[in-house]
Amino acid sequence: MWRLCAMLLLGVELGGATLPDLECPEECECHYFRINWVTDCSESNLTEIPHEGLSQNVYILNMNSNNVTDVQPFPEDIKLRRLQLADNLLTGLKRQSFAGLAYLLDADLSGNLITHVDPDAFRDSPGFITLELQENPLEPVDGPFLSSRSLMYLDLSDCHLTRLSTQFFTLSTSLNKLDLSGNPLGSIEEGIFDPLTSLEYLQLNRCNLTHVADTAFRNVTNLKTLELSENYLTIVQWTVVLGNLKLLDSLDLRKSALNNLPGNAFANNSWLRTLVLAENELRDLDVATTLGQNLLQLDTLDLSNCHLKGPLSEDAFANATKLRTLILSGNYLSALDLSVALAPLTRLHKLSLRNCGLTRLPPNTFHRLTALEELDISKNPLNDVFTGILSPLETLQMLDMSYSNLSHISRDTFSKMTHLQRLVLSGNRLTDLESGLFQNLTQLRTLELNDCGLSHPPDEDVFSTDIYEDFQELHLAGNPLIITELEPLLPRQLSNVQLLDMSNCNLRTLPKDAFMKTPKITTLKLTENHIGPGSLDLEFIKQLTHLETLDLSNNNLSHLSPNIFSNNPNITSLKLTGNPWICDCSIYELWEWASVTKGNLTILVGSRTSPEDISTGSGKRKKGLFCHYESNRLPSPKTPSQTRAKDLHASRTWAKYLKESGCVSNRGPKAERYIDARNTGDGVTFYLEDSPPTWFVVAACMSLLVFLAMVFGTCMALFLKKGKKKNIARYSASAIDVECVQSVIEVEVTPKRRRNQKVV
Repeated sequence: MWRLCAMLLLGVELGGATLPDLECPEECECHYFRINWVTDCSESNLTEIPHEGLSQNVYILNMNSNNVTDVQPFPEDIKLRRLQLADNLLTGLKRQSFAGLAYLLDADLSGNLITHVDPDAFRDSPGFITLELQENPLEPVDGPFLSSRSLMYLDLSDCHLTRLSTQFFTLSTSLNKLDLSGNPLGSIEEGIFDPLTSLEYLQLNRCNLTHVADTAFRNVTNLKTLELSENYLTIVQWTVVLGNLKLLDSLDLRKSALNNLPGNAFANNSWLRTLVLAENELRDLDVATTLGQNLLQLDTLDLSNCHLKGPLSEDAFANATKLRTLILSGNYLSALDLSVALAPLTRLHKLSLRNCGLTRLPPNTFHRLTALEELDISKNPLNDVFTGILSPLETLQMLDMSYSNLSHISRDTFSKMTHLQRLVLSGNRLTDLESGLFQNLTQLRTLELNDCGLSHPPDEDVFSTDIYEDFQELHLAGNPLIITELEPLLPRQLSNVQLLDMSNCNLRTLPKDAFMKTPKITTLKLTENHIGPGSLDLEFIKQLTHLETLDLSNNNLSHLSPNIFSNNPNITSLKLTGNPWICDCSIYELWEWASVTKGNLTILVGSRTSPEDISTGSGKRKKGLFCHYESNRLPSPKTPSQTRAKDLHASRTWAKYLKESGCVSNRGPKAERYIDARNTGDGVTFYLEDSPPTWFVVAACMSLLVFLAMVFGTCMALFLKKGKKKNIARYSASAIDVECVQSVIEVEVTPKRRRNQKVV
């Protein structure tokens, strides 16, 4: 009855506002992501894919981090699109294992023990697009590796491949992106990539390459991105090797043992826009001849850590006038030569001089850089006087002077930087900030003062008298802050701040009124402090009514009541990992608060693996919320199937603890409870069943009483109208009462429908 009333009142199922629950294997956790049914069986010590209970409409099946050694054929007509089997114990891929997966689009089989792949493994998947096989010990393949005309992205990085035959890619010619990084190939011979005429992105990083055939890339004329970083390419004929790549847009040769580049190395790559030559021994590189003459479209040039020894002449970048990003970090540069070389780059937007040994620069160094928006001069042994030459940079939007040996910054340094949006001063011993230092930076959005030895946040007199309307982020991590209760934490000018980072600031708590003047904070980072052990130390959170993300990871919290978040209706992310949580029913309270009250369990970061965590190319994260039992609160021996004696002291994921504990909260409202059959030693089965919210039970009972009163009144009126005697009317009314009471009793004692379904 209450279910029907709920549907009518809330319009949930009858209105089509939610999707129906589908089948879910007992060992897994299932939920919808948008409109797609996700079955998450990761990190469950499974030895096979649980076909029993697996929905035919499953969109994503996550089996990452289990002990699966073989894949049995899937049920017929299953509509699986994405299969995640990373970090298991598979040794091979057979066709029968994936037969019938007509809807499969993506498969992640990385981190297994796969040595061989049946070329026809995915022949039944005509729309197959993505295959990740990285970190598998593949054996050499003499014929075609995989037959798939639809495959567009193949990741074979770190697969122990020592050679590639000319037949390797003959049956997968539609590849658009190929990653072979981390394989000890040694050399790239001609003919290997000839079938890949559609290839646009090729990664050959960390392949121990010492030789690349002159005709290795002759047929991949559509190639736009080529990555060859971390190899040993000392004797490659670059002019010939790159000769056919006329559409090449990006070339990465970082850390490839280059010691010289001929003047015509990129003669045929006139459309090259991004060139990365960082971390090579290019001591004698003639920048003007090699880069300036041919690369007229060059937009980004990275020459960081190249040990440039020769002087940068005034012609170094004379022809590369479209250059917008120049990275010279890690080279010991002459201040005078640098000043002259930069003069033609009037379109430069980003300049990095990080760790260049600069103690000074000529006063007119930046005068012609009228379009410069980002400047990084961090990690230089600057003196306090150096900051004076920065004043002409009126267009600057980002300035990084972190870890530059500064102890004092004059207020005149930023006097003309009225467009500055991000200022990084971290790592300087700025124990005292000069009054009015930031008074002209009225468009400032981000201020980073990490590791500056500050004992308190910036005072009001450091800023202008007006409110900084655009200010969003303040970073104070790593400062030994001493917080008092005498005044608000931050000055009134920063009342619009949205992100505050006070990680690793030796905090044990904060005053209750700490954020009285800054109530608009949406992200608060308090990781790596000493806050705890419970909710009493977090009263300050109640002032942050706009809070969306709270990071309390790696503190001393052992328990926490969700009531502390009663004033935070917008919270969407709560990071609690790394705390010494005690396995008690307060964990159930938080779990229920997230899944029922907030309607989204992923608010508890680490509670389960989300689709974003297992998407193509991303790292596979592990669930991070754990708790431990206190010695006097060990689990009851009545649940031997879930808890073994030797595991009593082991940490529990929160999900596993809920499965063992049987905790039931007295809070409301409640929706779908965690339902699980539990067997006691006497063989009696108990259920934690589906229960309606308390408020709904009360409302239903009131409605029922009103209904009975109406029935009673109608019956009385009919009897009186017919002229019945009073005793007959009294007898009839009593009969009606008895009948109604019996109906109510029947409704209450009827067993509720039991459903084996986990709470989401």
